[in-house]
Amino acid sequence: MIRFALVGCGNITQKHATLIGGGKVPGAELAAVCDLNIEAAKKFGEEHGVPWFGDMHEMMGAVKNDVDVISLLTPAGVHAANCLELTQYGKAILVEKPMALTLRDADLMIEACDKAGVALFVVKQNRLNRPVVKVRESLERGRFGQLVLGTVRVRWRRDQEYYDAASWRGTWAQDGGVFANQAIHHVDLLIWMMGDVESVYAKASTALVDIEAEDTGVVVVKFCNGALGIIEATTATRPDDLEGSVSILGSGGSVEIGGFAMNDLRTYKFVEPEEGDAGVFEEHGKNPRDEFAYAHQEYLRNIVRSLEGGRAALVDGLEGRKSLEVVSAIYESIETGKEVLVRFIPQRCRLGLSS
Repeated sequence: MIRFALVGCGNITQKHATLIGGGKVPGAELAAVCDLNIEAAKKFGEEHGVPWFGDMHEMMGAVKNDVDVISLLTPAGVHAANCLELTQYGKAILVEKPMALTLRDADLMIEACDKAGVALFVVKQNRLNRPVVKVRESLERGRFGQLVLGTVRVRWRRDQEYYDAASWRGTWAQDGGVFANQAIHHVDLLIWMMGDVESVYAKASTALVDIEAEDTGVVVVKFCNGALGIIEATTATRPDDLEGSVSILGSGGSVEIGGFAMNDLRTYKFVEPEEGDAGVFEEHGKNPRDEFAYAHQEYLRNIVRSLEGGRAALVDGLEGRKSLEVVSAIYESIETGKEVLVRFIPQRCRLGLSS
């Protein structure tokens, strides 16, 4: 069994604890949980029948011989510090998005895990959505031909109550805005489909909530292969969430994946149809409705298979860094008002810095 210890007992922990502790990930078990908020740790520990702690080092001192993976489910602003402290235990590190808030911190995490000889996994679960898996397969088979345009739309609602529920939300030092927190998953999928980004030009505003960072922004993207892209992201949608979608257009066909989190195939058309296209919506159109947190479940299964078989995971530290690099360039462009090459040294990007 691959045994997981969870560091941080906030909202996202419910998915990890339920999937691993509930036996929904074959080959995985929950070993322990911890949080600085001891009551939160106690709640999850008692719910799943595992030891709970108020300090991650105390936890590892007690259960390290029974742990294979340490999952960092803490606020993004402390991911790097947590990772650098925990590599001493020689366990694989799994970190929720974003892996860090600065490229320097991401590089330090990658370096520390390499030196310790441990795997570093970054959660990008939407890559395992059924429609996404099918579109990626079509891309790899060359069905899109020349890529022309890739677009992302994140139209979600996060009101003031959401940001006020935790002091770190919406801050530059610990969270960032819609690009760093919500849309980074969509940015990841866009570049996974369209390829490496050459440059970005972005504008943003803080429209409807009182936070340091942005709640709304748009980006023009130029890819290294000559294709163009648009990223539209907001948490100022009212009164309810609308969509989280990605569209890929090429000389050979067009695909749109919509739904709340890129989990609903809306368009799947190619210049040269194939026999299997007729059943694609039935077989790959949506994630199973009766599966709790299906994409997270599939992602954790990928981690277990990777560790059991010694194979590369879907998203390691270097792969997880790519979307952070693009988001950092977006913030640099917002501050400078200029087009920014993605291979850049941050100078005015505020993400990860105290205000």
